[in-house]
Amino acid sequence: MMYEVTLWKNVKSGPMTKVSPDFGYEVQMPVSADVSFASNQFPAYKLGPDNQVLEEVKVDTEGPSLKEVVLQETSLLSEQHKRLSVRDLASKFDKNLTAASKLSNETKIRDVVSLDGHVLLKKLRDALEYLKGQMAGQDKEDMEKAISMVEALAVKLTQKEGELIQEKYEVKKLASYLKQASEDAKKLVNQERSFACAEIESARAVVQRIGEALDEQERISQTSGKQELKELMEEVQQARRIRLLHQPSKVMDMEHELRALRLQIQEKYTFSLKLQKQLAMSKWAESNKLSMYELTGSETLGSIIRVQPRSGVALELSKCSIQWYRLSSESNRRELISGANKSSYAPEPFDVGRILQVDIASNGQKSAVTTAGPVDPAAGLGTYVETLSRKSNTEFSVVISQMNGRNYSSHSVHLFHVGKMRVKLCRGWITKARDSYSTSMQLCGFRGGGNSAAKSLFWQARKGQSFVLVFDSERDRNAAIVLARRYALDCNVVLAGPDDIASLYI
Repeated sequence: MMYEVTLWKNVKSGPMTKVSPDFGYEVQMPVSADVSFASNQFPAYKLGPDNQVLEEVKVDTEGPSLKEVVLQETSLLSEQHKRLSVRDLASKFDKNLTAASKLSNETKIRDVVSLDGHVLLKKLRDALEYLKGQMAGQDKEDMEKAISMVEALAVKLTQKEGELIQEKYEVKKLASYLKQASEDAKKLVNQERSFACAEIESARAVVQRIGEALDEQERISQTSGKQELKELMEEVQQARRIRLLHQPSKVMDMEHELRALRLQIQEKYTFSLKLQKQLAMSKWAESNKLSMYELTGSETLGSIIRVQPRSGVALELSKCSIQWYRLSSESNRRELISGANKSSYAPEPFDVGRILQVDIASNGQKSAVTTAGPVDPAAGLGTYVETLSRKSNTEFSVVISQMNGRNYSSHSVHLFHVGKMRVKLCRGWITKARDSYSTSMQLCGFRGGGNSAAKSLFWQARKGQSFVLVFDSERDRNAAIVLARRYALDCNVVLAGPDDIASLYI
C-alpha cells in the first residue's frame, strides 16, 4: 500500500503534515515551526531490492556545475599559456579566482541546506512513528517500510555530506592555487609593462632622429631633385607610349601565327588518322579476303563481336575450335584471352586500343580473322568513372548468373560494392563474398559468350570462389572493372583476368 506525504508551510497557522493513504483517511499533526524547506516538494525516492532507497535520476538541464567550468578553464589556460599574453593570463586567473569564491559561497549554502535536510528527516520519522502507533496489520507494516526508507535516506544524506566536505576542501585548495597564480601573473604583467615602456621610449627617440634626418634630406634635395624627377617622368611617359604603340601589334601577330599553325597541325593530324585508318582497312581486307569467316559487330567497348561464316563452304562454328587473341599495335605479338573460346566476344576496358583476332580450327585446317581496327573506348565512360571515383564506395545492382562455374538458379538482385580497399557482394544484410585486393583476386569481362556478355563480369574473390555477375547496363559493367582495377593498383595489385599476364609470341 502506498502513502502520499505532503509538506507545506503556512505563515498564519504554522507548518502542518498531512498523511493520506490510498484508502482515504486523514491524520493531522503539528510540525515544529523552526523547520525551513529548501524546495517546495520532497525529493522522489523508490524502494529497490533489499529495501535499498533509490533516488530518481533527474536530467540536469542547467549545464555543467561551476566547479567543472573552473577546472575546464584551468586546463585550457595550462595548454595555451605559451600563446596567451601575460595580460590575458592575469585576466584569466582573476576570473577563475572569482569563480572559486562563488563556488566556496555555494558550498556554505549547501551546508545550510544539508542541516535543514537532517531536521526534515527527523521530523518526518517522528511523524511516521506517531502514525505507526495508531495503525495495525498491513498498514503498520507499510508504515515500518516507510520508516526504514527515511532512515536509509538519512544515511545517504550523511554520505553526501562527506562528499560535500571533500569537495569543499578541494575548492579551497583550488582557490588558494588560483590566488597565488593570479599574484604571479600580476607581477609578470607589471614587469612586462615596464619593459614595454622602455622599448617604446627608445623607439620614439629613434623615430624622432630618423624624421629629423629625412626632413633635412628633403630640404637639401628639394631644389636639385625637381628637375631630375621631371626628366625621369618624361622618359617613363615616352616609354609607355612606345609600348602601347608597338607591343599590342606584335602580340596580335603572334596570336594569328599560332592560330594558323594550330589549324595546320589539326588538319595534318586528321589527314594522318584518315590514312592510318585506310591502311588498317587495307591490311584487314588483305588478311581476311581468303578467310571463310568474318567478324560482325562494332569494334567499340560495350558491343559484342561475333564470328560468322562467309560462305556455305565454311563449317559450322559448333564443330570448330575457336580462340580469341589480343594483338599489339605492331601486330607482331598476340596475347591469349583465356576462356574466350566462343563464337562471340564482348570487349572489356583492357582491350581498348588493341586489335582482336580469332582463330577457327577444324579438321586440321586453321583460319584467322582480325578486326578492322583497334577497339574504341565507350563514349562518356571516362567522365562517368571520374564521377564515381569521388565516392569512397560505389554500389552496382547485379544478378548472379553463375557461382563457382555452375548456373545460379536464383535471379534475385544483389549489390556489388567496389571500394578503395575491398570488393563485396551482398544481398541486404547477407554477404555472399567479401575480400580485399590481393594477387589471388581476378576481375575481367565475361568471356563465355551469350547475348548478355557485354553486361557480364567475371569475379574471383579468392581461389575456389568465383561469380559471373550481370549488370543493368554495359556502362555499369565497364565502370566497375575500371574502378576496381584503379583501386587495386593503388594497393599495388594488378587486377586482371585468368592468364592475362602470360603472352604468346609468334
